[in-house]
Amino acid sequence: MKSTMLSATRPLSIVMLLTLPLYSHALPSDANQPIKLLADKATYSERTGVTSYSGTVVITQGTFKMTADNITVNLSQGRSINSAVATGRPATMQQVVTQEKGLAKGQANNIDYNALNGIVTLTGNAKLVQNGASFAGNVIRYSLKAGDVEATAGGNQRVELVFPPNANSSQSSLR
Repeated sequence: MKSTMLSATRPLSIVMLLTLPLYSHALPSDANQPIKLLADKATYSERTGVTSYSGTVVITQGTFKMTADNITVNLSQGRSINSAVATGRPATMQQVVTQEKGLAKGQANNIDYNALNGIVTLTGNAKLVQNGASFAGNVIRYSLKAGDVEATAGGNQRVELVFPPNANSSQSSLR
């Protein structure tokens, strides 16, 4: 596989081209913010359309932030992002989905983002927190578009869901 090292002499527009569609589901104001990517190494294969970042990778744009030991981005033939996979101990992501839903924060050993359907899959010691509620399990699937969450246990583990008390209710009970 022929790879060439992205160097400081390559135009910044390549990095922006490769990362901009990844954050298309952020707040509208996020799209107008600059993208900042920090990594120890970046490689791109023209033949496969795969870009890899390694060495404490941090990507930010507006309210979106992702950190990982490694991030691999798969591009379509038209150079738009199909998916991105972040790995770390843990890899983390956070984003203000909407002003009403607030900040969503996730962490896992592996974070897989499907840009085509807006689904983030957190795998391995996965945890997601949003609006005071938390979800933990082996695998968590989160829709950035709809806000839907699906948590799955693994092995001897169980799914843990914690919801904050309703602020409008003076008494709380399970029925």
